[in-house]
Amino acid sequence: MKISYTRIFPGRFDSLAHIAEFVIQAAECAGLDDRETYALQLAVDEACSNIIQHAYGGEDQGEIECTYHITDTGLTVMLRDYGRPFDPSAIPDPEMPTDLDTCTGGGLGLYFMRQLMDEVHFEFTPDSGNILTMTKRKETD
Repeated sequence: MKISYTRIFPGRFDSLAHIAEFVIQAAECAGLDDRETYALQLAVDEACSNIIQHAYGGEDQGEIECTYHITDTGLTVMLRDYGRPFDPSAIPDPEMPTDLDTCTGGGLGLYFMRQLMDEVHFEFTPDSGNILTMTKRKETD
């Protein structure tokens, strides 16, 4: 079984709820449990927020193309934008705060995406833009 579907969303923060609905429905169809679905939703939300804020430099500067692929083993979500190129190797590993009260925020998104998802892959080409592919596999009993 392989099911794929694509939707294009405006690069706006108010699109995040619609993107979340889209990936939650895909996760349910893929048979992910609640914990896996929540991890997927958090990772996609963080990635889309980063696209709006960093790739586009603000709202209404572009679109976010969201494609999912449901397989027998889980769900893959691909996010594409045409904003500034992103090189994940240029992002240093974060220093984890020992006290959340002193955490200044920012810089942890890539770290969290990698922790929440089973696979995270970035690529950029001038013709294809930034493509982030994240996979969440179903846990087997």
